[in-house]
Amino acid sequence: MKTSFASKLIRWAGLAAMLAGILYIFIQTIHPLDKLSSVTTDTWAITHYLTIAMALLGLLGITGIFARQANEAGWLGLIGYLLFGFFWVATAAFAFVEAFILPILAADVPKFVEGYLGIFGGTASEFDLGLLPGVAPVGGVVYILSGLLLGIATFRAGILPRWAGVLLAFGSVVTLASSLLHHPLDRILAVPMGLAFIWLGFALWSERRGKAAF
Repeated sequence: MKTSFASKLIRWAGLAAMLAGILYIFIQTIHPLDKLSSVTTDTWAITHYLTIAMALLGLLGITGIFARQANEAGWLGLIGYLLFGFFWVATAAFAFVEAFILPILAADVPKFVEGYLGIFGGTASEFDLGLLPGVAPVGGVVYILSGLLLGIATFRAGILPRWAGVLLAFGSVVTLASSLLHHPLDRILAVPMGLAFIWLGFALWSERRGKAAF
């Protein structure tokens, strides 16, 4: 009974991972420019509502991905999972601020809002943001390490499709190329990660069992 219940939870986590992957790609296509005039628009609000949903779904998704192969993935997979969990929680927190706090501050403290947006857009702030400017580099390192480690662990475990694990690792490392693309063109680099989540989520949802082939 417990095994059956756990299997169902993992399958639903697979659906969450698929939805997170779809949203991750879709959000890149509708995300408005990171500038002050965008913050009070309906598109901005919708984008960040979806981002919150994506982050929560992503957290559920990676939980299922790790749980399905926990024994085989070992410490490498556990570290990747925990880092990825931290990334999705942080993403949800920042998206909450962008969805509900920044629009309120846009008229009264525009310099703060512009500075906040510059954290992720790579522009300098005229407003003292304290430790916040260090968030983006740390978040980038966490994102790369989490996807890389969980991707390698997935490949080595052989429970889920190995090439999906490769795509997960690639989807994290390819963000290093963002320095070659001007923001927001670098948003296209999110596509491989979104596809990896869709692939791994489908593998969970379809309840594939046994060692995965190449």
